[in-house]
Amino acid sequence: MARCLGGEFRMKFALTALVVGAVCFAVPIRMAQAQQITGAGSTFAAPIYAKWGDASSGATGIKLNYQAIGSGAGINQINNRTVDFGASDMPVAADQLSAHKLMQFPTVIGGVDIIVNLPGVKPNELKLTGAVIADIYLGKVTKWNDNAIAALNPGMKLPSLAIASVHRADGSGTTFVFTDYLGMQSPEWKSKVGSSTSVSWPVGAGAKGSDGVAGTVRQIPGGIGYDESAYVEQNHLTTVLLRNQSGKFVAPTMAAFEATAASADWSKVQNFAIDLNDQAGEASWPIESATFVLLPTDAKEVSQSVAVKKFFNWGFSNGSGLAKNLLYVPLPASVQTAIRAAWQKDVPGGM
Repeated sequence: MARCLGGEFRMKFALTALVVGAVCFAVPIRMAQAQQITGAGSTFAAPIYAKWGDASSGATGIKLNYQAIGSGAGINQINNRTVDFGASDMPVAADQLSAHKLMQFPTVIGGVDIIVNLPGVKPNELKLTGAVIADIYLGKVTKWNDNAIAALNPGMKLPSLAIASVHRADGSGTTFVFTDYLGMQSPEWKSKVGSSTSVSWPVGAGAKGSDGVAGTVRQIPGGIGYDESAYVEQNHLTTVLLRNQSGKFVAPTMAAFEATAASADWSKVQNFAIDLNDQAGEASWPIESATFVLLPTDAKEVSQSVAVKKFFNWGFSNGSGLAKNLLYVPLPASVQTAIRAAWQKDVPGGM
């Protein structure tokens, strides 16, 4: 009887040890799971954030959940603290940053391209100017063989086709960059329409998101729209040449984006809120912007803000090649250093 009880005791001990061992083994597995950060906003920035997210997770232990819902919605989300960071191509004004207890910093620089659907017209064959594009979106130039377009393209056979302008229907930082540029080129546009993430468009069809604009332009012969260069490159859209401030017609290429970025003076702006449209230089692309991240200065979960900083620090230190492959220009080293200093000063927690 004693031997039987002893065997039962040993069996119970072994089973208990097995269960305890399993529990102890399970704890490190849960702790080793990636920390998730959530962000929302800019479609302009979505391709590079996706690439950085995939490439960095092994090294940082951070998983990115990013929703490309447009800059306007991204600003609202971070204002309401429903995400860890917001993303916008329109820099937020200083008073709004203060009111919502946010700091902003740029991550990369990219171009905005003009895309068209014209039968027989090849990529970067058609020449346009900002003033003509403004007149198209004002409804003043309505046919592709209009004299204003023909004068820029002598010898090109332009179709007698109605122009179908397409714009973003959602609140969009890309729209802010585009309308800001048009305001620089056309006093009428500046006074009648202005620049914002959402404006009252005089004519044209609205479409949601970058894919919506691209898809609508592709479906309508005579279509014209605007989209960020990374999206244009990935989807092989037909782009045009634009005349820059120096009077040169340039294509939306990496070299042109880098030329624009090189001429920027970051020392004269607050909160990194630089405007890169219509920069000087013969090689510069005229429609360009940094894209920005909005991060709380009063984070309730400091570990989440620390993880956001860690993620973007990885992008600055290791993601330049990925950025260039998508036609984004990495930030100058001096700007990255200034951002890291701002993180330490304005955002709780280390990195």
